[in-house]
Amino acid sequence: MATPLTTADVEIIEAQTVYQGYFRIDRYRLRHRLHDGGWGAEITRELFERGQAVAILLYDPDADALVLIEQFRIGALTVGWQPWLIEVVAGIIDPGESVEQVARREVREEAGCEVLDLVPIHSYLVSPGGTSETVSVYCGWVDSRGVSGIHGLIEEGEDIRVLVIPAFEALAMLERDELRNSATLVAMLWFALNRDKLRQQWGGKR
Repeated sequence: MATPLTTADVEIIEAQTVYQGYFRIDRYRLRHRLHDGGWGAEITRELFERGQAVAILLYDPDADALVLIEQFRIGALTVGWQPWLIEVVAGIIDPGESVEQVARREVREEAGCEVLDLVPIHSYLVSPGGTSETVSVYCGWVDSRGVSGIHGLIEEGEDIRVLVIPAFEALAMLERDELRNSATLVAMLWFALNRDKLRQQWGGKR
């Protein structure tokens, strides 16, 4: 078996920021080693610099219900999909913040409730061919009683509706292809496999 290629097999020739607005785009000139042992030709790649994010699927084991949110997404609009997507809570991790700190803060801001416990699910690259964005996905234990309303930060243009959905109905939405956000899909597929274990771990403790 060939020796696995690593970051040491990449040569960055030049890196520069070509756009800085609400988001950032960097342009790289680079070359990398090939699987046959040689070096490839120089290539240029633009990279959407999004940063690191955390996403949290909120579950109330006693009610066997999920707390999801609905908000407008420009990406869905531009591909002709329904632009108000049902999603898990999520937010960007700023420098100096821990993943857990951001998770708890975003749950308060977007869903108006508190996380009682957090279980890590997965971390992944959203679209590694064009963006550096990573997402760390968690499942959070919440009490869904009284959770409702519109949330989010006005200064960030957020208008977020909170939904408390029975677990069986949320899983049916997954089956009907009604969930279109990648972090939500990752979380829901994991939840389908771990629902019973979560109910045993968290149920009856509030």
